[in-house]
Amino acid sequence: MTTMQDVASLAQVSAKTVSRVYNGDSHVDPDTRARVEAALESLNYVPNTMATTFRTGQPAAIGVAVPDIADPFFAAIARAVEDRANERDMAVIISSLSDDGHGAHEQTIVESLLRRQLSGLILAPTSSDQAYLKRWISRTPTVFVDRAPHNLAADSFVDDDDGGAITATDHLINLGHRRIAFIGDSETIPTTRNRLVGYRAALDAANIAQDDNLTVMGASNRADAAEVLTSLMSRDHPPTALFLSNARISMVCVPVIQQLDLSHLSVVGFGDFPMADALCPPLTVIDQNPSDLGRQAIDRILDRIDHPHRRFRRRNILAVQLVKRQSCSPADHNHRAATPHLRIDNDT
Repeated sequence: MTTMQDVASLAQVSAKTVSRVYNGDSHVDPDTRARVEAALESLNYVPNTMATTFRTGQPAAIGVAVPDIADPFFAAIARAVEDRANERDMAVIISSLSDDGHGAHEQTIVESLLRRQLSGLILAPTSSDQAYLKRWISRTPTVFVDRAPHNLAADSFVDDDDGGAITATDHLINLGHRRIAFIGDSETIPTTRNRLVGYRAALDAANIAQDDNLTVMGASNRADAAEVLTSLMSRDHPPTALFLSNARISMVCVPVIQQLDLSHLSVVGFGDFPMADALCPPLTVIDQNPSDLGRQAIDRILDRIDHPHRRFRRRNILAVQLVKRQSCSPADHNHRAATPHLRIDNDT
């Protein structure tokens, strides 16, 4: 385990100077700074956050980094973490990573969190590579939630995305639907990609030919959703049913479906959300139970803290279930193909 004194010895400076460089003190001689930074890099040094916590007397803290804390799914995860952390008199620091499909800000935000004396980190990643955490993970228990890590061995709790997508698609197939559209945000997002795999697997199993024109990405707001749905319904052979890939997609698409008078479509959404059961008609969903994901993640963090040498199962897949409501009905192969005319220009 590399200490600050190890870095000081390699750079031939005092531990105090190492601390000043690490914490961004601008008054350090440039040559000295260069030697210290080289030593830090060579030894992969990260601070002993637990020891710092004990010295300062500040309470232990759990970091939570998710794509968007305003998303009800991730808000429920964070709330479950807070509830359990409060029982242990631990603080929770929450950051949004911005799910832009590229994860450009993930490393900067996560490492900023890790420098704040964290006792553990719960992360729903947005980038395609978490190798940068290798130098941190031996000191800070880290658990991934909703999305598994890449290029890193770490605990994760994820939903059965492809299995849930198969269940949702099978439900529509069993009602007689053969033209089922998949509407998502971006295939660069692992959960969307996994659900698309499940959707396609269900079609294959039912010997239904796949139509790439029925797979549409980019419905991130109501204006985009209106454009996507208008395009889908203007085709020579429009869909009779929709599979919406996550709760955010459902929340922007359902109001547009109503305003475009597309009530003849059967709709299933992946992920429940507040008031989904109060819509007209109530939305059939694949229920993920994000609160359970949050509880499982924080419990693993606490177990890692209490029993650092215990062996755990790294990857954990949580079951999801179909909640049938009234948004799906048997296919009417003689239905009138609606041609929507309404254009929605904003999210209001």
